[in-house]
Amino acid sequence: MKVLLLKDPKDKDSGPDPYVKELGLYGFEATLIPVLSFEFISLESLFEKLSHPECYGGLVFTSPRALEAIKICLKENSKNEAWSKSLKQRWNTKPAYVVGKATASLVEEVGLTPQGEKSGNAEKLAEYICSREKPNSSALLFPCGALKREVLPTALREKGVLLESLTVYQTAQHADLQDSLSSYFSQQGIPASIVFFSPSGVRFCLQHIEKLSGEFISRIKFSAIGPATAEAMEAAGVPVSCTARSPTPQDLAAGLQEALSLQSC
Repeated sequence: MKVLLLKDPKDKDSGPDPYVKELGLYGFEATLIPVLSFEFISLESLFEKLSHPECYGGLVFTSPRALEAIKICLKENSKNEAWSKSLKQRWNTKPAYVVGKATASLVEEVGLTPQGEKSGNAEKLAEYICSREKPNSSALLFPCGALKREVLPTALREKGVLLESLTVYQTAQHADLQDSLSSYFSQQGIPASIVFFSPSGVRFCLQHIEKLSGEFISRIKFSAIGPATAEAMEAAGVPVSCTARSPTPQDLAAGLQEALSLQSC
């Protein structure tokens, strides 16, 4: 069975994409189509804040892109040297909260120790953070995207946990998205399932998918990587056949197997 994954592939240097690999173990033929492109901004401001760990109680990451922003900063020799010599160790005395495994692995790549990776979504991460942070302590630094949801900031604010957000990337539609979708449908036909990986993906892809699928759209089981994406799908009138229990290849594969065999999830 063919499954279309609306996400960027993992870096080629790190081997096959884990979602394609895991779905293959279940007998699915998965194809990736990149949906989003990212512009990184405010990187000087980001490193200035990272240079003063004494001003913050810790870090919060809800997106791999926030870590990419840090990695871009560290490509500059002087910044990398400062990070390696002292900043990394000083930040490691404070928590680095993360929403999932993908973000956790990138936190480890820059030399920090992630916490909360089993949360899986912003709501659960907020609960995790609030159970560990005292009200009105030093603010947590939150590098984020321009389209961040307000679930986590609102939940922390209600508990008196201070959060300092800094927008470090902007999201746009991938330049090749429409052509990639057209090529897929003309060459592969109608997939058994299409998986959305973000609310932005729903917004950018749905119109093209409806046009390319035509009267056959009812055959497709639409799936979501998490609750925020599922909410965006439902708001757009897309029936959600499956929502992964957590944003991992294993949970998505298991959910798809159930949805496609039982026609419900």
